[in-house]
Amino acid sequence: MKLRSGLMMALEQHITQQGWTQGEAAKQLGVTQPRVSDLMRGKIHLFSLDTLVNMVVAAGLHVEMRVLDAA
Repeated sequence: MKLRSGLMMALEQHITQQGWTQGEAAKQLGVTQPRVSDLMRGKIHLFSLDTLVNMVVAAGLHVEMRVLDAA
């Protein structure tokens, strides 16, 4: 859930910084405008981790994951 949340926040921030409309963001991300609306409204339960990673990459961002031993 934390990973999905982090990806959604990064996408929302990127879309806002680029000044994209939801329609422009949809074209850039390869999804429909209603999907961008769901993203911007924080409907996390509608997005899989794979979908979000694909959208982040389509936005021109880089995804990095680290797994560490528990302290």
